[in-house]
Amino acid sequence: MKENSIIMENLQSKNEETLKRNRMGYEPVGKLLLSMSWPAILSMMVNALYNIIDSIFVGMICEDALSAVTYAYPIQMVNVAFAVGTGVGVNSLMARRLGAGRIEEAQKVANHAMRLAVLNWIIFAIFGIFFAGIYLRAYTSTPYILSGGLHYLRIVNIGSIFVMTTIMIERLFQATGKMKLPMIASLTGAVMNTILDPLFIFGIGPLPELGIEGAAIATVLGQVFSCVINAISLKRHNDVFIIHIKGFKFESAILKDIYSVALSAIVMQSITSVMLLFMNGILVKFSETAVAVIGSYFRLQTFVFMPIFGMNQGTMPIIGFNYGARNRERMMKAFNYAFLIAFCYMTMGFVIFQLFPGPLLRMFSAGPEMLAIGIPALKTISWSFMIASFCIMSITLFQATGHGFLSVMSPVIRQLLGIIPIAYILITNFGLNAVWFAFPIAEIMGGIWSVCGFAWIMKHEIKTIPLKN
Repeated sequence: MKENSIIMENLQSKNEETLKRNRMGYEPVGKLLLSMSWPAILSMMVNALYNIIDSIFVGMICEDALSAVTYAYPIQMVNVAFAVGTGVGVNSLMARRLGAGRIEEAQKVANHAMRLAVLNWIIFAIFGIFFAGIYLRAYTSTPYILSGGLHYLRIVNIGSIFVMTTIMIERLFQATGKMKLPMIASLTGAVMNTILDPLFIFGIGPLPELGIEGAAIATVLGQVFSCVINAISLKRHNDVFIIHIKGFKFESAILKDIYSVALSAIVMQSITSVMLLFMNGILVKFSETAVAVIGSYFRLQTFVFMPIFGMNQGTMPIIGFNYGARNRERMMKAFNYAFLIAFCYMTMGFVIFQLFPGPLLRMFSAGPEMLAIGIPALKTISWSFMIASFCIMSITLFQATGHGFLSVMSPVIRQLLGIIPIAYILITNFGLNAVWFAFPIAEIMGGIWSVCGFAWIMKHEIKTIPLKN
């Protein structure tokens, strides 16, 4: 209570003009973007390690084990989608309120955020306990895959309270311009997961050999470490908002403002999972090895896309803050710099996938059949990377300015209306190798939508903001 009163006194002692002197409003944009983005990029890369590390070690067991984790992967993605999507809504609203100097409302947003993290966890814990088996039996009847996938799904969903809380605290820190603290927490969790994975999977030392179940336990324990460090950081290094344990009530206006962006972000994040569910259903009719290939690709592509999503996290509060402060020049500089960096990085990812598809797949102990299917798959799909850089950064602009519909329709077009029907048509008429062309074709469709949405916002909103002298 004493610490809370001290924080409140500090907040009240700052006048509105001082609060508006947040570094997102005056620091050189290039320097600010890099300082805001690199911790988020590293954090996202570290988070990508969770699934990559699990898959590498699980792949050492057998190909069926990798298939089991691949079937579980879409649900994990939906889990993270709810956490990240809600966090995006919180981040966007917090940044806009701080930029406009509406500090009391920003306080309320922070308190809503932590309660929403708990509600999200309850949903997935219930799914893990009661519905995981039903989900897996819809895709496979292989006893080993079914049993391993069920144990994996139940453990990661019941333990998802830690990742839900961790991601929400990260987004609160990021909205206030503090990017390094979440990075340290994520890095610690990934390191612990890397250490614990082989111990629990293969039963090294006094630990029993738990196989796929051990991978899930290691993942949750890594998330526990991240959550604890973030909670300590929130207590020691936060001087912008207070999380009240008692006396809280949900306010419909704040929930509406959060979810006007969060719902689109949740859908956007979940669409990849839905797409993967459909792709698994299409591919399994031809080969369960093809399912392992698509699972391996999605884990590999996280190292291409996650840094861009990290750039998204660093860019969004800058655009949102300056949009709230009505500073057109700074928000567009942030967007332009971010897009240039994203395009260059995605081009580098394209080159790597073209030159080294075999070594990438061998990380998952790929056999001859998996290599025969996977090498052309990686080469073909990677043609979509450069277009995706603009799609992702335009979504950042849509979300930061509160345009949830524009942001959600981009992945809907790219990954549902595009990939799924095109993939079905291609595989039915031209065979397995043709199915991978659905990815670049769908990305072109999404790119057209993104260009149109970007042009609309520029004409009707951004260009109406007068340039500052």
